[in-house]
Amino acid sequence: MLQEDVKRELVAILGSSYVKDDPQSLVTHSYDGTPMLQSLPDAVVYPENTSQVSEVMKVLSRHKIPVVGRGSGTNLCGGTVPVQGGVVMVMHRMNRILEIDMENLTAIVQPGLNTKQFITHVEELGLFYPPDPSSMSISTLGGNIAECSGGLRGLKYGTTKDYVIGLEAVLASGDIIRTGGKLMKDVAGYDLTKLLVGSEGTLAIITEATLKLIPPPKYKKTMLAMYKDLYGAARTVSKIIENRIIPATLEILDRSTIRVVDDYAKLGLPLDMEAILLIEQDGDMETVERDIALITEICRSEQADQVSIAASAEEAERLLTARRSAFTALARLKPTTILEDATVPRSKIADMVLEINRIAKKYDVQICTFGHAGDGNLHPTATTDARNQEEIHRVDEAFEEIFEAAIRLGGTITGEHGVGLVKSPFLEWKVGAAGMEVMKAIKQSFDPHNLLNPGKMFAKETRKRVVIDRG
Repeated sequence: MLQEDVKRELVAILGSSYVKDDPQSLVTHSYDGTPMLQSLPDAVVYPENTSQVSEVMKVLSRHKIPVVGRGSGTNLCGGTVPVQGGVVMVMHRMNRILEIDMENLTAIVQPGLNTKQFITHVEELGLFYPPDPSSMSISTLGGNIAECSGGLRGLKYGTTKDYVIGLEAVLASGDIIRTGGKLMKDVAGYDLTKLLVGSEGTLAIITEATLKLIPPPKYKKTMLAMYKDLYGAARTVSKIIENRIIPATLEILDRSTIRVVDDYAKLGLPLDMEAILLIEQDGDMETVERDIALITEICRSEQADQVSIAASAEEAERLLTARRSAFTALARLKPTTILEDATVPRSKIADMVLEINRIAKKYDVQICTFGHAGDGNLHPTATTDARNQEEIHRVDEAFEEIFEAAIRLGGTITGEHGVGLVKSPFLEWKVGAAGMEVMKAIKQSFDPHNLLNPGKMFAKETRKRVVIDRG
């Protein structure tokens, strides 16, 4: 619990309605979207503006109290679990669109704004904000920025970092900094905007963002390609890119995922396929028609068993919605669903899926795999039961080996979920000891007392690399 004098200071800044330490509020903010992780904070606060965030941070800094910035808590890396207690700062009251600039094609938003609401509003104005994380109906833009969220459109349009061009943020000291702006070019000093995007709340509390908008595509088409040979699907992905075609969406579902998604969405998919590719292209009509025709030829040349094109916009949206619901569908199988991510070069997609299957069999656990084939970002997803501690231990061992396999294939431990608490023991595998020291030095310069989201990113101990047993 907070000391009474600290609580009085916070109430003086925010008002008694926006400083909570009752059991219900503490429990509600003790976990996020990551299963099996929970830790009670000492209090929950709800600032209304940047000035209040700054004043709160000055109080917490003076008393050396940790703070965890939080949106909707949809992250899957334990990123907003208050593992060292302290204060959870919920940004939901700061949820406005401050400006849409039609001349510069930019938007200025507050961090608590719902992602889907923002995208819908922008589209109603005839503009386009491409980042589309699967959690967008629930997640906030501030959370997306903290984790550098990706999505289905990442291959062609990039991820959140490619659309954040300016930030306002509050440091641990309470000082306010502003980075970037409505500029397409700006090389004045270090790029602090890009540094803060994806920093997972460990460097500053983001209070405002300037986002780049673009004209929307005029036309789109969606297709499915179904394979009885996993390598045929993987070769298709590589060959599409080799032919200088960059689809808006290029997703893969493995056999286990196909069965679950079809049962959930009632699509009538054939259940004897090893993989399905969901492909969407957008742009001007002539280019889209040409690309879809060439992609169809490539799919057939790589022995696709079936190729079909959505007959209507409604059917296309149904297919995309079914893919976005893969996690929801898998969550129906068992009480605990652990959705992970690992990224490899797209040419290694089939090798990685086979490695995941081998590892799942080795540890006798159920893992389904789907993800963004076009950019190599896979989501191996374990369905299990947290009450079965012996099985959970095997799941943990399996994922540790999956991360090792991704790095061995030239990949990384996370493509879009972030490091947080879950991946922190493996970060040094990817960046090396020298890289860790550089990151720790950056953290120290921003947050010398380690008050901002402590316990994340930097594990107390790095896991030893797994030795792969080929037997």
